[in-house]
Amino acid sequence: MKHFDLQVNGYAGTDFCSMDLTGEQLNTACVALEADGVDCILATVITDSMERLRLKLANLIHLREQDPLAQKIIAGIHIEGPYLNPAPGFIGAHPAEAVKLANVDETKRLLEAAGGLTRLFTLAPEMDPYYQTTQFLADQNIVVSAGHTNANLDQLCGSIDSGLTMATHLGNGCPVDLPRHDNIIQRILSLREKLWVGFIPDGFHIEFFALKNYLELVTIDRAFMVTDAITAARLGPGTYDLSGAIVEVDDLGVARRPGSRNLSGSTLTMSKLRRNLKDYLDLSDSDIEKLIDLNPRKALGMV
Repeated sequence: MKHFDLQVNGYAGTDFCSMDLTGEQLNTACVALEADGVDCILATVITDSMERLRLKLANLIHLREQDPLAQKIIAGIHIEGPYLNPAPGFIGAHPAEAVKLANVDETKRLLEAAGGLTRLFTLAPEMDPYYQTTQFLADQNIVVSAGHTNANLDQLCGSIDSGLTMATHLGNGCPVDLPRHDNIIQRILSLREKLWVGFIPDGFHIEFFALKNYLELVTIDRAFMVTDAITAARLGPGTYDLSGAIVEVDDLGVARRPGSRNLSGSTLTMSKLRRNLKDYLDLSDSDIEKLIDLNPRKALGMV
């Protein structure tokens, strides 16, 4: 069974978001990903200052070009931020001080630094004035996804009309406590026929009983699964780095910023993800293949 993971921040001791990423570290991550049965990923870089983001992207692309295995495993880049909602809870593990309103000119410079390999861009629709950046990205055939957002229905619909086609890790990138009905999860679900909807099925980002409900609404044909893996994936409990900030991983494998209730990526591997879908959701092999390979490719326009 093939696996295409659209959101991998790091793996097996390697942080793709590091300013000091080396070729050896990149190769280590790709060797581990391949060993775990992953065919390809989108290497994900999260919010930072524009200058640091450009440097990180340029370095990641340069290192990839030097490594045949990295070229095979890393099918493209997922830029998550910096155009996100900075409010507590919604910002998640991203540094709120680096958040800013979307800007087409600065976005162009990010894409240039990524060497034309950007396939997915996560932003908050309410942070994109007049949806100009969403329209620009869509015109470049880059998938635009709503994440770390508290967009209202009008903003979501306006963004969809401008090219938004996806929702990033639904149920996360939002406060632990939400209004009962008028919240970002319900708004996204109300627009599910127009969006690809992603989930992190580790049992912590979303309890499995809730994920089952979401899948019944979204349907297997419009959903996809990601690991949202960070450097701690495969390594067990401890203290790790995510884009220059400390993340603590507990005995259950749950990653959080020190003192925060919000999660900071996951330690999920694709092999564990697949077992979770079978063991906890009782999905067939064909449905699992849709969720972890066929649908991600469809969502990116690769099928």
